[in-house]
Amino acid sequence: MLVTLREMLPEMKMPMIRSDNIKDKIMESNKDIISDLKGLINIVNDGKEGYESAAETTASGELKAVFLKYSAQRAGYAAELKAHIKQHGGESENQEGGVLGALHRTWIDIKQALTSKEDSAILGAIETGEKAAIEKYDAALEDETLHADHIALLQKQRTGILEALREIETYHYRLKNQ
Repeated sequence: MLVTLREMLPEMKMPMIRSDNIKDKIMESNKDIISDLKGLINIVNDGKEGYESAAETTASGELKAVFLKYSAQRAGYAAELKAHIKQHGGESENQEGGVLGALHRTWIDIKQALTSKEDSAILGAIETGEKAAIEKYDAALEDETLHADHIALLQKQRTGILEALREIETYHYRLKNQ
């Protein structure tokens, strides 16, 4: 004779787990993930555009190569993030930065620096943009549970941005101390 747990302990209330509640939570989680990843796509696209503008403006062949390298890196980051959005049932056609985003305002500083055509001003503006990008990645990385399936990707991209920042800071320091 088989006895169920309910029959053995009738006084216990057994919660019913409803599949629609689980489905709702998964959908809400996916919305949050997609939103965060779209925000990061805006950031990397802002960086890509900033580096492209800087490459077009500088007269230094060395800096132009560095700027184009990081512009291409950011385009790759955007593609990786878009792939994860797709895995979570979303889409992102965004090829540009976030016009209304805080980082966009930071990259506007780069455009203003470009009008001066001074490499030092361009490098300083890029440093500001990279620091803002790192802050956005740090905010996303704080929620390890939400981003568990792509935490390694976000960490890798953050490290790449940090390495870019260090290289830009080095060029800026050298330029200021010539």
